[in-house]
Amino acid sequence: MPTSTRFAVAVHVLAALAVSGDKPLRSEDLGYSANTGAVVIRGLLSRLNDAGLTRSQLGAGGGAMLAKPAAEIRLLDVYAAVEDTELFSVHRTPPCESCAVGGNILDALQPALARARGALEDELAKTTVADIALEVSRLGKFSIPLIW
Repeated sequence: MPTSTRFAVAVHVLAALAVSGDKPLRSEDLGYSANTGAVVIRGLLSRLNDAGLTRSQLGAGGGAMLAKPAAEIRLLDVYAAVEDTELFSVHRTPPCESCAVGGNILDALQPALARARGALEDELAKTTVADIALEVSRLGKFSIPLIW
């Protein structure tokens, strides 16, 4: 089953922007930190910008910055901005309706998936990018803003 890393990398990018203070960061530097290409980072920044979470500063010394305080960016906002697939996938083709299991499995499974999705969304709504940035600084034993 394919999974997406967009959410994790987007949170990484936003945490890096949060710890950088007011200093814009280039997509190349963010890509280095996340160990991915600048093109991947620019794609995520485009989605985050469209959602009002980041902005770009053009010109020499420019780069990406948070569009609002990290404490106002919930992980649920990040998830909604970068993920475009369902959290849980079901059958690619409909199950056999004439089968006792196949004809009822989706109706039996959907309530549990909905509860799990709701629990995840509730948790993501409670956590902000500032929370993640503070934990990163605690684990890395550095203070915010980090001098890059």
